[in-house]
Amino acid sequence: MTLIREDDVITSVADALQYISYFHPMDYIRALGRAWELEQSPAAKDAIAQILTNSRMCAQGHRPICQDTGIVVAFVKIGMNVRWQATKTVQEMVNEGVRRAYLHPENKLRASIVADPAFTRVNTRDNTPAVVHIEMVPGDHVEIIVSAKGGGSENKAKFAMLNPSDSIRDWVVNTVPLMGAGWCPPGMLGIGIGGSAEKAMLLAKESLMDPIDMAELKARGPSSPIEELRIELHDAVNDLGIGAQGLGGLSTVLDVKILDTPTHAASKPIAMIPNCAATRHAHFTLTGNGPAYLEPPRLDDWPQVNWTPDAASKPVNLDTLTPAEVASWQPGDRLLLSGKMLTGRDAAHKRMVDMLARGETLPVDFTNRVIYYVGPVDPVRDEVVGPAGPTTATRMDKFTETMLAQTGLIAMIGKAERGPTGIEAIARHKAAYLMAVGGAAYLVSKAILGARVLAFEDLGMEAIYEFEVKDMPVTVAVDSHGTSVHKSGPADWRERIAAARAKQPA
Repeated sequence: MTLIREDDVITSVADALQYISYFHPMDYIRALGRAWELEQSPAAKDAIAQILTNSRMCAQGHRPICQDTGIVVAFVKIGMNVRWQATKTVQEMVNEGVRRAYLHPENKLRASIVADPAFTRVNTRDNTPAVVHIEMVPGDHVEIIVSAKGGGSENKAKFAMLNPSDSIRDWVVNTVPLMGAGWCPPGMLGIGIGGSAEKAMLLAKESLMDPIDMAELKARGPSSPIEELRIELHDAVNDLGIGAQGLGGLSTVLDVKILDTPTHAASKPIAMIPNCAATRHAHFTLTGNGPAYLEPPRLDDWPQVNWTPDAASKPVNLDTLTPAEVASWQPGDRLLLSGKMLTGRDAAHKRMVDMLARGETLPVDFTNRVIYYVGPVDPVRDEVVGPAGPTTATRMDKFTETMLAQTGLIAMIGKAERGPTGIEAIARHKAAYLMAVGGAAYLVSKAILGARVLAFEDLGMEAIYEFEVKDMPVTVAVDSHGTSVHKSGPADWRERIAAARAKQPA
């Protein structure tokens, strides 16, 4: 009978969470490298190059792949013959591992978990508690999978109770476009089918823990109806032309995973959860012989992709930016921003809009300024700021009209598309929305030369900062007329892919 010690669980969880914060799974990197080689869309190819370059930088520097270091989800399988030397419960052991990982002084990770979610939403400051799923299985060891799921991709999860005769393919193909690009494609889709409502969601999440093997599956051919469905959905979703970061292109998903289980005769529950460009999960086994340690990947295994700014990129001086210059930007223009910008996301926007509604003066002057939707990781060592990639811009759509109408703000930076409300406000006020690549947070942070908190320090990573940047890469995603590349790009590539398919022999 195996004796599992409390400290071994805690140490293993903490080490694994640090590991996945800066090492991508190599199956993801290999698949993304293949996607980069095959990609024909210049915008998508550039975005994938940024993600791959960022990934190798993080592996070298041991800093987070994404500023959103996620909500921790652990799948714990406990052998029936295991004995414990512990005073903590399994949940408490995992939480202590999370606490140690996220507060590690050499690589502090962003604490994103808030308690009292319906009301005060107070940050717990150490990213606990984790979501822990425990299963008792035969055997004399403990298997643990830890993952760190970012909010941008988790927020795009979908669920439906289909009729037994409904088409799974049709539901997936019709639902993926509704997810937008805030989940930072290209990534994976995890699909759970059957059971009850909550079981389908759990299966979808668990399926994302499996390695990417779509290329191998296609090479050997499917051996079951589920594998046939995986291939069918993979190709059908990529035929939508959504592409990397939603800019239009050939690769929207690198793999589709499916787990199923028996269900009620009257039901067909289905859940779909995407994994983003910051795919993070690690698997280890405890056998009673001490903590588990994960072998670092070799840097030589990364594709030799070294992103540099496009030669056609336009330099922009943020310190002298005018509404007229903003109005001159065209959809798809690539810009290199230098100078001072402000930051702010959900909590800061909510507080500012409430202040304006009460007739109060804001603590920061936004006249002719640009705001970056970001919640950075705390700096370590000699860093000015930690990884500082963009957050999903649509969450700020409800505040955009007020901010543009009442503050003098003239441009915004975030990730993925803007919704109709945001686009209407941008066009009405002749502003612009610029897109930075989600999944390239460490790369972006290298363009930040200075950072200081200007207001709302109590909000932690959601405070208003002033960043001084040099050649920060962005793309004009919505111009002053309201033209969105997240609409035109996928539409164009969907037509190109359909035309190419039509030319293929039957």
